[in-house]
Amino acid sequence: MATDATGQVEDVDDPIAYFLDDQRYHGKSERTLEAYERVLRQFETFLGQEFSSVEAVPDADRRACMAWIHSLRGEFEPSTIATYASYLNRFYDYMNRIGAFEENPMALVMEELSESIDTNPTRRELSIDEMRSFVASISHPLERAVVVTLLKTGMRVGELCNLDLRDLNAEFESVALEWTPRVELDRRPSSVYVSDDPSRGAVTNGEERTASNKRKRETVIPVDDELRTELESWLAIRPDSVSPAEPLFLDTRDSWGERLTPSDVRYVVEKHAREHGWYRTGGGTTENVTPHYFRHFFTTHLRDRTGDRGTVQYLRGDVAGDVIDTYTHNWGDRVRETYLDHIYTVASVPNSV
Repeated sequence: MATDATGQVEDVDDPIAYFLDDQRYHGKSERTLEAYERVLRQFETFLGQEFSSVEAVPDADRRACMAWIHSLRGEFEPSTIATYASYLNRFYDYMNRIGAFEENPMALVMEELSESIDTNPTRRELSIDEMRSFVASISHPLERAVVVTLLKTGMRVGELCNLDLRDLNAEFESVALEWTPRVELDRRPSSVYVSDDPSRGAVTNGEERTASNKRKRETVIPVDDELRTELESWLAIRPDSVSPAEPLFLDTRDSWGERLTPSDVRYVVEKHAREHGWYRTGGGTTENVTPHYFRHFFTTHLRDRTGDRGTVQYLRGDVAGDVIDTYTHNWGDRVRETYLDHIYTVASVPNSV
């Protein structure tokens, strides 16, 4: 790589690597850079497989970019597609501004996307009683435990799949399985730890992960009696793990004993949502109940019950810096008590709600 007399870049052998280096110099975090690289390399692979006329990333035109975005539909939520498109747009815009690329083929695509994608859609509103009916229709211990965990913690599907046994600190009388909870759970009984560390393709706890956690900081979430009951029913039949990381949730179908993947969870939720009339092919985010919908349900109902936006943000993993440090210090006094006093029941009928 070199610069000409005007200071513009020329002869960039690997534009993506060059862009990432520049973003690192601009102070972008390694996690952000990993996200950019994953998306940009995915786009590069798509071009090589689907557009033989496009020799390299700098040669992609508007239609190639549109085709890639179209290929993401059905696999990702609209808001995720919008994020991926913004990564590609920033890449082309930056390389165009420094003179490495002649144009930004994503400029017009982004204008079209801003009109077609709602990043904060209006979702189906379901009552707690309706959600209880949904959970009651699920009989398999693994599937019930997965759904109830999502509903009562608000964690993302990738975060759930990345949970290992060591991330859980709870006592189960009928479970012979033994493990040592991670040190972060010392003196924090009946709790689950959601790390901010795992990322797709990286090795965590001795296993390469297939999903990323997107938390700004690690979070400790209380496990109430109801969730503990569902986890106990699952752990009582949990098969031996293929992975030395000892994932909490394991596949009991074709990939017996392997870590549950986000696609496995989406399949389970879609299957039961269809049976319940809450999922329709082509229905979209506003109509269909998906794993991410449970995060919306958790946020809406717990925030309404507590009136404490900060605690809910902490539990979701959306709070960073000194705010989360305050909650961590006050964990037993504020977050845990607030959660246990207000968390709804979904797997049993309470005396009063």
